[in-house]
Amino acid sequence: MRPTTKLRVRMACMAVATFYCCISYGFAQDKVVATIKPVHALVAEVMGDTGAPELLVDGASSPHSYIMKPSDAAKLASAGIIFRVSPTIEPFTVKAARTLAKSTEMVTLQSAPGVATLPQRLGGPFDAHDHDHEHGHDTESHTAAGAIDGHVWLNPDNAKAMLDEIARRLAARAPAFAATYATNAAAAKARIDALTADLSNQIAPVVGKPYVVFHDAYQYFEKRFGLNVVGSITIDPEIPPSGKRLSGLRQRIASLGALCVFGEPNFDAKVIAVVTEGTKARSGILDPEGAALTAGPDLYDKLMRSLASGLVKCLSPPA
Repeated sequence: MRPTTKLRVRMACMAVATFYCCISYGFAQDKVVATIKPVHALVAEVMGDTGAPELLVDGASSPHSYIMKPSDAAKLASAGIIFRVSPTIEPFTVKAARTLAKSTEMVTLQSAPGVATLPQRLGGPFDAHDHDHEHGHDTESHTAAGAIDGHVWLNPDNAKAMLDEIARRLAARAPAFAATYATNAAAAKARIDALTADLSNQIAPVVGKPYVVFHDAYQYFEKRFGLNVVGSITIDPEIPPSGKRLSGLRQRIASLGALCVFGEPNFDAKVIAVVTEGTKARSGILDPEGAALTAGPDLYDKLMRSLASGLVKCLSPPA
């Protein structure tokens, strides 16, 4: 049975009302996607009750070697705005960006105003001839020309700048929520300030103690809190280190008295055992991307606290 004229008019009015409601107040036509867990957490904090971003790299997957699934491609195809760190951290986004609709915006947070970047360090064992006068720990003497270390979120000051950029970009696409985004970003920044103070106090007893990491992903955290990393096992986490590199690191661990060698959840623990064999170094786990954590708006806090507790636990004298 065909609807009456009166019913058709009412249905048309409801459709128009729904259309304008979506434009003014919702994300029905503008889905938000974040690539990795730390970014997803920051975006979720800014969005608050207005909606929830979708996450691409979930679980324990590494963004460095991530291969997109058809469901990921579908998420990107229907997204209005996508937040990533950089093409280096999420290389899978480089090809994906070429297939996006012209209306889809991909935001590279590494380039956000206020984000302070550091040059990428090369090599496993760090060169002790260059000295970092600000924090008094060794850095490498060789860096790739123009290469940037993309792990910018591990400096809490950078995370605050990223929050501002996320709020600005979202507000440009949904002006009705601009005030909400700004308020949420300000609250998140205040929480990060409190977090930073807590971490500084927690880490203070182990500042200056030497250690080795699996790959050089932590210099933003190290420089912010004055830590003393003396080497990394591998330059590229996806390429197994050679026997020569492992032998050289073992000697360096012994000569510098490195107290700990830190692995990561995504990579083979046997490598850590090989490097520490015959030394007095203990082993620990650091998780720079939250691979072992559940995604959500509180992940950034948990990620940073996990790094601090992992460092303190391994670098502190045994009970």
